[in-house]
Amino acid sequence: MHVISSHDAGILTLVATPIGNMGDISARAVQCLNEADLILCEDTRTSAKLLQAHGIKTRTRPLHDHNEQDRIPGLLEQLQQGRKIAVISDAGTPLMSDPGYRLVRAVIAGGGHVTAVPGANAAVMALTLSGLPPHPFMFSGFLPPRDAARRENLSVLRAAEQAGLSATLVWHEAPHRLAEMLASLAAVFSPDRPAAVARELTKRFEEVRRGPVGELAHYYQDHAARGEITVILGPPPADDTGPQDLDTHLREALKSLSLKDAASLVAGIVNLPRRTVYARALELTRDAQ
Repeated sequence: MHVISSHDAGILTLVATPIGNMGDISARAVQCLNEADLILCEDTRTSAKLLQAHGIKTRTRPLHDHNEQDRIPGLLEQLQQGRKIAVISDAGTPLMSDPGYRLVRAVIAGGGHVTAVPGANAAVMALTLSGLPPHPFMFSGFLPPRDAARRENLSVLRAAEQAGLSATLVWHEAPHRLAEMLASLAAVFSPDRPAAVARELTKRFEEVRRGPVGELAHYYQDHAARGEITVILGPPPADDTGPQDLDTHLREALKSLSLKDAASLVAGIVNLPRRTVYARALELTRDAQ
Protein backbone atom coordinates (compact mmCIF):
# COMPACT_ATOMS: atom_id res chain seq x y z
CA MET A 1 0.00 0.00 0.00
CA HIS A 2 1.27 3.46 -0.90
CA VAL A 3 0.98 5.87 2.01
CA ILE A 4 0.82 9.55 1.09
CA SER A 5 2.44 11.81 3.63
CA SER A 6 0.22 14.66 4.80
CA HIS A 7 3.21 17.02 4.72
CA ASP A 8 3.21 18.92 1.41
CA ALA A 9 1.02 16.19 -0.11
CA GLY A 10 -0.90 16.82 -3.26
CA ILE A 11 -4.61 16.73 -3.76
CA LEU A 12 -6.94 14.80 -6.06
CA THR A 13 -9.99 16.83 -7.11
CA LEU A 14 -13.05 15.41 -8.87
CA VAL A 15 -14.38 18.19 -11.08
CA ALA A 16 -17.90 18.10 -12.52
CA THR A 17 -18.25 19.31 -16.11
CA PRO A 18 -21.30 20.21 -18.24
CA ILE A 19 -23.63 17.44 -19.42
CA GLY A 20 -24.51 19.34 -22.58
CA ASN A 21 -24.67 23.09 -22.28
CA MET A 22 -21.10 24.41 -22.26
CA GLY A 23 -22.15 27.26 -19.98
CA ASP A 24 -22.85 24.89 -17.09
CA ILE A 25 -19.38 24.94 -15.59
CA SER A 26 -18.63 26.87 -12.44
CA ALA A 27 -15.98 29.53 -12.02
CA ARG A 28 -14.45 27.38 -9.29
CA ALA A 29 -14.22 24.40 -11.66
CA VAL A 30 -12.38 26.51 -14.25
CA GLN A 31 -10.02 27.82 -11.58
CA CYS A 32 -9.32 24.32 -10.28
CA LEU A 33 -8.57 22.98 -13.77
CA ASN A 34 -6.27 25.94 -14.47
CA GLU A 35 -4.36 25.44 -11.23
CA ALA A 36 -3.99 21.67 -11.57
CA ASP A 37 -0.69 20.14 -12.61
CA LEU A 38 -2.50 17.39 -14.49
CA ILE A 39 -6.05 16.74 -15.69
CA LEU A 40 -7.13 13.12 -16.06
CA CYS A 41 -9.80 12.81 -18.77
CA GLU A 42 -12.09 9.97 -19.73
CA ASP A 43 -11.34 10.95 -23.34
CA THR A 44 -8.81 13.73 -23.94
CA ARG A 45 -10.30 14.53 -27.37
CA THR A 46 -13.75 15.10 -25.90
CA SER A 47 -12.44 17.18 -23.00
CA ALA A 48 -10.22 19.28 -25.29
CA LYS A 49 -13.24 21.18 -26.60
CA LEU A 50 -14.31 22.25 -23.11
CA LEU A 51 -10.78 23.11 -21.98
CA GLN A 52 -10.08 25.17 -25.10
CA ALA A 53 -13.38 27.03 -24.72
CA HIS A 54 -12.28 28.22 -21.28
CA GLY A 55 -8.62 28.81 -22.10
CA ILE A 56 -7.41 25.96 -19.90
CA LYS A 57 -3.94 24.80 -20.97
CA THR A 58 -3.18 22.29 -18.23
CA ARG A 59 -1.58 19.03 -19.35
CA THR A 60 -4.08 16.20 -19.89
CA ARG A 61 -3.78 12.42 -19.80
CA PRO A 62 -6.43 9.71 -20.39
CA LEU A 63 -7.93 7.78 -17.49
CA HIS A 64 -10.41 5.11 -18.53
CA ASP A 65 -11.51 1.60 -17.57
CA HIS A 66 -8.69 -0.05 -19.50
CA ASN A 67 -5.75 1.89 -18.04
CA GLU A 68 -6.91 3.09 -14.62
CA GLN A 69 -5.47 0.26 -12.55
CA ASP A 70 -2.08 0.47 -14.27
CA ARG A 71 -1.85 4.23 -13.82
CA ILE A 72 -2.61 4.29 -10.10
CA PRO A 73 0.98 3.74 -8.75
CA GLY A 74 2.38 6.59 -10.86
CA LEU A 75 -0.47 8.93 -9.92
CA LEU A 76 -0.01 8.17 -6.21
CA GLU A 77 3.66 8.99 -6.61
CA GLN A 78 2.80 12.35 -8.16
CA LEU A 79 0.41 13.14 -5.32
CA GLN A 80 3.11 12.20 -2.82
CA GLN A 81 5.34 14.76 -4.52
CA GLY A 82 2.75 17.46 -3.91
CA ARG A 83 1.10 17.61 -7.33
CA LYS A 84 -2.47 18.75 -7.85
CA ILE A 85 -4.43 16.31 -10.03
CA ALA A 86 -7.94 16.89 -11.34
CA VAL A 87 -10.27 14.20 -12.69
CA ILE A 88 -13.02 14.93 -15.22
CA SER A 89 -15.32 12.67 -17.23
CA ASP A 90 -16.72 13.32 -20.70
CA ALA A 91 -19.77 14.91 -19.09
CA GLY A 92 -21.17 15.41 -15.61
CA THR A 93 -19.82 14.26 -12.25
CA PRO A 94 -16.79 11.93 -12.28
CA LEU A 95 -17.25 8.33 -11.08
CA MET A 96 -21.01 8.34 -11.82
CA SER A 97 -20.96 5.62 -14.53
CA ASP A 98 -17.44 6.82 -15.39
CA PRO A 99 -13.83 5.88 -14.46
CA GLY A 100 -12.08 7.11 -11.33
CA TYR A 101 -13.45 4.96 -8.52
CA ARG A 102 -10.39 2.73 -8.25
CA LEU A 103 -8.07 5.76 -8.16
CA VAL A 104 -10.14 7.44 -5.46
CA ARG A 105 -10.13 4.26 -3.38
CA ALA A 106 -6.35 3.99 -3.73
CA VAL A 107 -5.78 7.59 -2.67
CA ILE A 108 -8.07 7.20 0.35
CA ALA A 109 -6.39 3.93 1.33
CA GLY A 110 -3.03 5.68 1.16
CA GLY A 111 -4.16 8.50 3.42
CA GLY A 112 -4.30 11.05 0.62
CA HIS A 113 -6.56 14.05 0.20
CA VAL A 114 -9.55 13.76 -2.13
CA THR A 115 -12.05 16.57 -2.71
CA ALA A 116 -14.54 17.60 -5.37
CA VAL A 117 -15.97 20.56 -7.24
CA PRO A 118 -19.71 19.83 -7.60
CA GLY A 119 -21.78 20.52 -10.67
CA ALA A 120 -23.97 18.96 -13.32
CA ASN A 121 -25.36 15.44 -12.92
CA ALA A 122 -27.74 14.00 -15.51
CA ALA A 123 -29.32 11.42 -13.20
CA VAL A 124 -30.25 13.97 -10.54
CA MET A 125 -31.48 16.52 -13.09
CA ALA A 126 -33.66 13.90 -14.81
CA LEU A 127 -35.05 12.82 -11.44
CA THR A 128 -36.04 16.37 -10.52
CA LEU A 129 -37.75 16.89 -13.88
CA SER A 130 -39.53 13.52 -13.96
CA GLY A 131 -42.44 14.41 -11.71
CA LEU A 132 -41.78 11.18 -9.79
CA PRO A 133 -40.92 10.96 -6.06
CA PRO A 134 -37.37 12.34 -5.69
CA HIS A 135 -36.49 10.32 -2.61
CA PRO A 136 -35.59 7.73 -1.85
CA PHE A 137 -34.09 6.97 -5.24
CA MET A 138 -31.64 4.40 -6.56
CA PHE A 139 -29.25 5.14 -9.43
CA SER A 140 -27.89 2.03 -11.15
CA GLY A 141 -25.88 3.36 -14.10
CA PHE A 142 -26.38 1.32 -17.29
CA LEU A 143 -28.26 -1.97 -17.44
CA PRO A 144 -26.69 -4.96 -19.27
CA PRO A 145 -27.14 -4.59 -23.04
CA ARG A 146 -28.45 -8.13 -23.67
CA ASP A 147 -32.11 -8.76 -22.95
CA ALA A 148 -31.67 -11.90 -20.81
CA ALA A 149 -29.05 -10.30 -18.56
CA ARG A 150 -31.02 -7.07 -18.41
CA ARG A 151 -34.21 -8.84 -17.28
CA GLU A 152 -32.31 -10.83 -14.69
CA ASN A 153 -30.85 -7.60 -13.31
CA LEU A 154 -34.30 -6.03 -13.20
CA SER A 155 -35.79 -9.12 -11.60
CA VAL A 156 -33.41 -8.73 -8.69
CA LEU A 157 -34.73 -5.20 -8.18
CA ARG A 158 -38.32 -6.44 -8.45
CA ALA A 159 -37.54 -9.10 -5.87
CA ALA A 160 -36.13 -6.37 -3.63
CA GLU A 161 -39.44 -4.55 -4.02
CA GLN A 162 -41.23 -7.73 -3.08
CA ALA A 163 -39.05 -7.78 0.02
CA GLY A 164 -40.04 -4.19 0.85
CA LEU A 165 -37.92 -1.80 -1.27
CA SER A 166 -39.82 1.30 -2.37
CA ALA A 167 -37.74 3.78 -4.34
CA THR A 168 -37.66 5.65 -7.63
CA LEU A 169 -35.22 3.85 -9.94
CA VAL A 170 -32.87 5.69 -12.30
CA TRP A 171 -30.69 4.45 -15.17
CA HIS A 172 -28.78 5.78 -18.16
CA GLU A 173 -29.43 4.11 -21.52
CA ALA A 174 -28.11 4.23 -25.08
CA PRO A 175 -30.58 5.50 -27.71
CA HIS A 176 -30.56 2.32 -29.81
CA ARG A 177 -31.45 0.19 -26.76
CA LEU A 178 -34.10 2.47 -25.25
CA ALA A 179 -37.23 0.77 -26.66
CA GLU A 180 -36.01 -2.69 -25.62
CA MET A 181 -35.03 -1.46 -22.18
CA LEU A 182 -38.47 0.11 -21.61
CA ALA A 183 -40.14 -3.10 -22.78
CA SER A 184 -38.08 -5.01 -20.20
CA LEU A 185 -39.19 -2.60 -17.47
CA ALA A 186 -42.84 -3.08 -18.46
CA ALA A 187 -42.47 -6.87 -18.45
CA VAL A 188 -40.62 -7.21 -15.15
CA PHE A 189 -42.43 -4.53 -13.15
CA SER A 190 -45.73 -3.48 -14.72
CA PRO A 191 -46.73 -1.66 -17.92
CA ASP A 192 -48.72 0.72 -15.71
CA ARG A 193 -45.78 1.87 -13.60
CA PRO A 194 -45.24 5.65 -13.99
CA ALA A 195 -41.98 6.49 -15.73
CA ALA A 196 -40.12 9.22 -17.57
CA VAL A 197 -37.52 9.39 -20.32
CA ALA A 198 -35.24 12.43 -20.22
CA ARG A 199 -32.96 13.14 -23.14
CA GLU A 200 -30.59 15.85 -24.32
CA LEU A 201 -30.74 17.55 -20.92
CA THR A 202 -29.51 21.18 -20.90
CA LYS A 203 -29.25 21.10 -24.72
CA ARG A 204 -31.36 22.76 -27.41
CA PHE A 205 -33.68 19.76 -27.92
CA GLU A 206 -34.12 18.89 -24.23
CA GLU A 207 -37.15 16.65 -23.73
CA VAL A 208 -38.78 14.83 -20.83
CA ARG A 209 -41.53 12.41 -21.84
CA ARG A 210 -43.67 11.09 -18.99
CA GLY A 211 -46.26 8.30 -18.78
CA PRO A 212 -46.82 4.62 -17.99
CA VAL A 213 -43.69 2.67 -18.88
CA GLY A 214 -45.65 0.40 -21.23
CA GLU A 215 -46.86 3.40 -23.26
CA LEU A 216 -43.35 4.84 -23.36
CA ALA A 217 -42.04 1.49 -24.64
CA HIS A 218 -44.59 1.54 -27.50
CA TYR A 219 -43.79 5.18 -28.30
CA TYR A 220 -40.06 4.61 -28.64
CA GLN A 221 -40.61 1.52 -30.76
CA ASP A 222 -42.02 3.87 -33.39
CA HIS A 223 -39.91 6.95 -32.65
CA ALA A 224 -36.15 6.44 -32.63
CA ALA A 225 -34.53 8.28 -29.75
CA ARG A 226 -31.40 10.39 -30.08
CA GLY A 227 -28.91 11.87 -27.67
CA GLU A 228 -27.98 11.16 -24.06
CA ILE A 229 -30.83 9.43 -22.22
CA THR A 230 -31.85 8.88 -18.60
CA VAL A 231 -34.78 6.63 -17.67
CA ILE A 232 -36.73 7.01 -14.43
CA LEU A 233 -39.18 4.43 -13.06
CA GLY A 234 -41.51 5.37 -10.24
CA PRO A 235 -41.76 3.29 -7.04
CA PRO A 236 -44.37 0.55 -6.69
CA PRO A 237 -47.89 1.78 -5.87
CA ALA A 238 -49.09 1.83 -2.29
CA ASP A 239 -51.38 -1.14 -2.96
CA ASP A 240 -48.60 -3.26 -4.48
CA THR A 241 -48.97 -6.73 -2.99
CA GLY A 242 -45.59 -7.95 -4.20
CA PRO A 243 -43.88 -8.19 -0.80
CA GLN A 244 -46.79 -10.02 0.79
CA ASP A 245 -47.28 -12.32 -2.21
CA LEU A 246 -43.66 -13.48 -2.37
CA ASP A 247 -43.26 -14.12 1.34
CA THR A 248 -46.74 -15.63 1.68
CA HIS A 249 -46.11 -18.08 -1.16
CA LEU A 250 -42.70 -18.99 0.23
CA ARG A 251 -43.89 -19.54 3.79
CA GLU A 252 -46.71 -21.74 2.56
CA ALA A 253 -44.44 -23.76 0.26
CA LEU A 254 -41.78 -24.19 2.96
CA LYS A 255 -44.31 -25.96 5.18
CA SER A 256 -44.20 -29.04 2.97
CA LEU A 257 -41.24 -28.62 0.60
CA SER A 258 -37.49 -28.36 0.84
CA LEU A 259 -35.87 -24.96 0.43
CA LYS A 260 -34.82 -25.79 -3.12
CA ASP A 261 -38.21 -27.14 -4.20
CA ALA A 262 -40.10 -24.29 -2.55
CA ALA A 263 -37.96 -21.74 -4.38
CA SER A 264 -38.52 -23.49 -7.73
CA LEU A 265 -42.28 -23.62 -7.22
CA VAL A 266 -42.67 -20.00 -6.09
CA ALA A 267 -40.34 -18.67 -8.79
CA GLY A 268 -42.82 -19.90 -11.37
CA ILE A 269 -45.73 -18.32 -9.53
CA VAL A 270 -44.24 -14.83 -9.04
CA ASN A 271 -42.26 -14.79 -12.31
CA LEU A 272 -38.83 -14.19 -10.77
CA PRO A 273 -35.50 -16.02 -11.22
CA ARG A 274 -35.27 -19.16 -9.09
CA ARG A 275 -31.99 -18.15 -7.48
CA THR A 276 -33.46 -14.76 -6.51
CA VAL A 277 -36.44 -16.47 -4.86
CA TYR A 278 -34.10 -19.03 -3.26
CA ALA A 279 -32.10 -16.19 -1.66
CA ARG A 280 -35.30 -14.74 -0.19
CA ALA A 281 -36.44 -18.16 1.04
CA LEU A 282 -33.07 -18.58 2.74
CA GLU A 283 -33.56 -15.24 4.51
CA LEU A 284 -37.01 -16.27 5.72
CA THR A 285 -35.79 -19.57 7.11
CA ARG A 286 -32.93 -17.84 8.93
CA ASP A 287 -35.31 -15.25 10.41
CA ALA A 288 -37.57 -18.05 11.62
CA GLN A 289 -34.76 -19.78 13.54
